[in-house]
Amino acid sequence: MAFSDRELLARIIECEAGGEGETGMQAVASVVMNRVTVAYGEYGRLETVRQVVYQPKQFTCAMETVGGEYNMQNLYNMRPTDVHFGIADWAMAGGRLTNLGFALWFYNPYKPTCRDNFPSKVGRFVIRIGDHCFYDPTDAYADT
Repeated sequence: MAFSDRELLARIIECEAGGEGETGMQAVASVVMNRVTVAYGEYGRLETVRQVVYQPKQFTCAMETVGGEYNMQNLYNMRPTDVHFGIADWAMAGGRLTNLGFALWFYNPYKPTCRDNFPSKVGRFVIRIGDHCFYDPTDAYADT
């Protein structure tokens, strides 16, 4: 399916953070758009929401299979509502959560604590929102 960038963003918001409330969904949208706009490092080579969402091994929701099994929770099975599209529009227009910094990564640790660094020393923990931990780039990220 050929979704527009707006629809892809709405679908990834719903899939990755649909149960995290408005702030959680805005945080995920902020990360995606931060990756679109960052001018250096690994994500600096990406220019569109589509390139960010479909970058290999970045978002579980963009994968049809995980661990050799069909991934039921993928963006193709999402049915975004006006809420998801509204947050996508907000993020694409430049909206960002100020307490998030310039986070480029998030993940759910499935435990009450967040690691100090993620995915390695290129990301530094900045805040937890709902079940997700968010990470700003360190100086080491520029070399990715």
